[in-house]
Formats: sequence, structure tokens, C-alpha cells
Amino acid sequence: MNKVILIGRLTRDPELRTTANNLSVATFSLAVSRPFTPQGGEQQADFINCVIWRKQAENLAKYCHKGSQIAVEGRIQTRNYTAQDGNKRYVTEVICDNITFLGTKDSNASVSYEQPTTVPDFAPIPEAPAMPTTNLEEDPFKDFGEEITLSDDDLPF
Repeated sequence: MNKVILIGRLTRDPELRTTANNLSVATFSLAVSRPFTPQGGEQQADFINCVIWRKQAENLAKYCHKGSQIAVEGRIQTRNYTAQDGNKRYVTEVICDNITFLGTKDSNASVSYEQPTTVPDFAPIPEAPAMPTTNLEEDPFKDFGEEITLSDDDLPF
């Protein structure tokens, strides 16, 4: 199965072109943050080349620009070609089936909240009953009976 789902930000404005058959195609690069930060380092990202076709390509070029956050769903495709210098080049890219617009870079930074001038009159929320607590010094499994021992032959895998 070849399925890719990515969420990231556009690294540049999408490049919209039209093929000889009058099909719209947009190419773009998506910066996807890695889920970890190296010790003492800064957040890293992968820059992934993507392609989208037809009406979605037109909408992407019309409504999104560098810094816009989008989600893409598609598949990974590799291809190769011979460059003008005679060398063979290989390209790996995501062919997008679906794109969801999530926001712009500025939309998160410009959110402002105003303090209400009057406090609304709401009924107080009743307190929840106290949750029972467990003594961490006690064995939580003491009432479960005898210990069961298993050998590797008893396991189905």
C-alpha cells in the first residue's frame, strides 16, 4: 500500500502550469516538522516536493501562498529523466489526491482576545465527587489471586 498523509507549511508559492491537454498542475514544496528535537538543537523539518492536478491545483494556487499550512493525502512516486548535461536524474515526490487548507502563517500570530467588560451571571458548576486514591506503597494486584506462570510454548506467536 502506498499512502501518504502530511501536514506542513508551503515553502514557496505554488507553481501553477497548464499541460498541452489543458490540464492544470501545481508543484510545491511542503515543510513538515520532525516529531523530535535533537538535544540542545532546534526543531528540524523535511522538505517534500508535491504535485497536485486539475481543480485542486487551481484552488491551491489561488488561495495558498508561502507559509500557508495544508494537509495533503496522496502517494509517493519516483521517476527519472536524463538532464541536458546527459546525467540521469531521479525525483521522488508526493502525488496528491486531496488537499485540505488549514490556515496561513499570519492567522495564528494575529489572533487577539479582548477581556469582557462585564462578567456574565452563570450558575456555579457543582464540584465533582472526590476520586478514590490508591496508596502507592501497597501492591495493587494483591486481591487478584495466585501468580500465573507462562512458558514461551504457551504463547501463540
